[in-house]
Amino acid sequence: MRDLDSLVAGLDLDVGHIGICHACLSFVSFPLDAGDVRTARSEARTMTPVLWDEGLAAPALAAVRDAAAGGVAGAEAALADLEEKGGRSAVARAIVLRLAADLVEQMRAELRLLEVSRRRLELAPPEWN
Repeated sequence: MRDLDSLVAGLDLDVGHIGICHACLSFVSFPLDAGDVRTARSEARTMTPVLWDEGLAAPALAAVRDAAAGGVAGAEAALADLEEKGGRSAVARAIVLRLAADLVEQMRAELRLLEVSRRRLELAPPEWN
């Protein structure tokens, strides 16, 4: 499992640019944000086929193909798993969990920025707004 997580962590996938539904991904990311990994894994099992069909397939397959072409350990086996089982594969679930974790980090960064911005907005004179 750690090898799969390592492989998936290195894939060239950006949660903000792969065109999947963030609301759907939030079923996985919200439990992760709360520290409930068990529920996140359960939701990933449910949501991965949906996300796969809604646009995850092409970027995930391309990223794993690139990794395989680059000689990344385990990428060829991961590609075979994706090609055989698609959104029901362990690799696809691992990708969804990684993207959900990325979404959590993105949400946390945006919340930190909002917090800092709100405090500084009070310092700006009203005529500057």
